[in-house]
Amino acid sequence: MRIRHLHLLATVFSVVFSCCVFAQQTGQPSSAQQSLERWRESKFATLKDDFGELARYRDADANLKPPAAGENRVVFFGDSITDLWKLEEYFPGKPYINRGISGQTTPQMLVRFRQDAIDPRPKVIVILAGTNDIAGNTGPMRLEDIEANYASMAELARAHDIHVVFSSILPVHNYTPRSQDLFAQRSPEKILKLNRWLKAYCAAHGHVYLDYFTAMVDDKGLLKRDLAEDGLHPNVTGYKLMVPRAQATIEKALAQSAKP
Repeated sequence: MRIRHLHLLATVFSVVFSCCVFAQQTGQPSSAQQSLERWRESKFATLKDDFGELARYRDADANLKPPAAGENRVVFFGDSITDLWKLEEYFPGKPYINRGISGQTTPQMLVRFRQDAIDPRPKVIVILAGTNDIAGNTGPMRLEDIEANYASMAELARAHDIHVVFSSILPVHNYTPRSQDLFAQRSPEKILKLNRWLKAYCAAHGHVYLDYFTAMVDDKGLLKRDLAEDGLHPNVTGYKLMVPRAQATIEKALAQSAKP
């Protein structure tokens, strides 16, 4: 009886110990992890049937007229920061086309790059991407894989004689309650690494680097508090700061395209 009792105690101890170890290893999901999981669940039906979300701009692309003679058409291509940017208000009279889709990562953008960026026949494509890759919107992403997707988009554009402007990833902040989860999902260190890679890639391959980061970062290395309420998406002040920098780099890229 005593032996059986000791055996039972040993078994209970083993189970309790295993459960404690498992709990320590897994832990409870953070608020940022839960927020990301809820977002991914909300997108499941869409991404299951149309991973690249080609349907979003399919009709607009099909109805888009060819560029007029002398038209300097530009496609702004990216995620929510582009999607929310009202180009007609910030660049009045410019033939700029918005092809941003909120929440997208570079593998999704690569799927729709031909339809939404090449087929509109722009002279320049302004790419702003990567923050959602770091967050893991479509799953964990290595920096090397993000960089490979950047390079693939650039190579496709060059094959069609379209000049590329690569925008730096914007910094993020955690200064407001709304910003906490978005900040926790986006490593400032990874943002810095990707921006360094983008700048070097542009220099090595003749593309134009659009440096939003330097103008928008504060002395703590975070996004300036007055530029975004949620720590990620620019407000009116943020977009106004971005406009002249975008325009200057577009003109630089257009000057390159004018060279024989």
